[in-house]
Amino acid sequence: MVKFLLAASFAMCAQDYDLVLRGGRVIDPKNNRDGRFDIAIKAGRIAAVEPSIDAARAKKALDVTGLLLTPGMIDLHVHVFHTAGNPGAWAGDNSVQPDAFSFRTGVTTMVDAGSSGWRNFEIFRTTVIDRARTRVLALINIAGFGMISDATEQDDFNPDAIAKLAVKHKDVVVGIKSAHYQKPDWESVDLAVEAGKKANLPVMVDFGFFLLERPYYKLVTEHLRPGDISTHMFRGPVPYVDDKGKLYPYLMEARKRGVRFDVGHGGGSFVLRSAAGAIRNGFYPDTISSDLHTGSMNGAFMDIPALMSKLMALGLPLKEAVRASTWTPAEVIKRTDLGHLSTGAVADIAALRVMPGEFGYWDNNTGRVTGKERLFCELTLKDGSIVWDWNGRNGVDYRTLGPTYGIREGIDRILPPK
Repeated sequence: MVKFLLAASFAMCAQDYDLVLRGGRVIDPKNNRDGRFDIAIKAGRIAAVEPSIDAARAKKALDVTGLLLTPGMIDLHVHVFHTAGNPGAWAGDNSVQPDAFSFRTGVTTMVDAGSSGWRNFEIFRTTVIDRARTRVLALINIAGFGMISDATEQDDFNPDAIAKLAVKHKDVVVGIKSAHYQKPDWESVDLAVEAGKKANLPVMVDFGFFLLERPYYKLVTEHLRPGDISTHMFRGPVPYVDDKGKLYPYLMEARKRGVRFDVGHGGGSFVLRSAAGAIRNGFYPDTISSDLHTGSMNGAFMDIPALMSKLMALGLPLKEAVRASTWTPAEVIKRTDLGHLSTGAVADIAALRVMPGEFGYWDNNTGRVTGKERLFCELTLKDGSIVWDWNGRNGVDYRTLGPTYGIREGIDRILPPK
């Protein structure tokens, strides 16, 4: 009996974890970790990160030797309000179903950037956010109907209504959005900031239309608060370097004030010349985001690993690319439960292949740059479950599964008559 109890106890100890990922290089910026580590998962959370974890202690172990393991990517700027809407609208035809694109690219959290406004956010929540397996968070547009069209974003601003919604939906609302404003005043930006103050949330601004009456430098040095976000940072009209290649001082002034700079690549908001000048001067993006929509995903953007690779080709260090895609976005939206691989944290993990070779990247203005490495997502875990497995690591050799493999229980295989 004693031997039986000891054996049973040993068997229980041998199953400490649900899953162990073994042999990968882990980059976890929050914990300043970069090296070869095994990661153990239990009940959807990180249970251990150690140089070596015995595979026998887990129900399942996957060999991820040769892969880069990072926290699940947080895409700070997407459009996923995929409802029937006006042709060409970000709230409608241009939006992407989140689960159709997220996991295959290593993204486990998406932040919809103002596709819905304070009048239609709750429709967005019930039709998309609550039904997606991807963790979808949201910035509420300062304009009532959000991005039904550019015309709807020119007025109908209500900071009080947004503040009330933010409290009611505090589990998913992480900020306010001002976008595509065409008038020469600052009303959209300033009322978004007012809403941000009332809701204690950051504001993201897509400056949209650059006008002499409201220059970009005033946006980031006067109107935005510490913690607020300027997206589309590498859009063509944004000035970065002078004729000697030196960074314009207003950019560092804005950064010292605490303004955050987000890539927001999109279908036409990224110019290689601007990104190269900034990175060459050490002005790295705070956050790397996609501005995902049906146009950008099939254009120069492609996906987050490709965008990280593009920036790396311009000189951005790999660790900085990971930081800007994981931990810093989590800090920006005040969701510090995400974006890291600390013990006890949610087990969102991306496993990337760092492929050597000659790779070309382009922008939407026909600019091109080449690089020697490209990141490609092979495996994604969300809440500890495998949700993308490009190489079939979670599978078992079918030849070992026995004669009933693939046959539904209780139903005999019907053969044709001889």
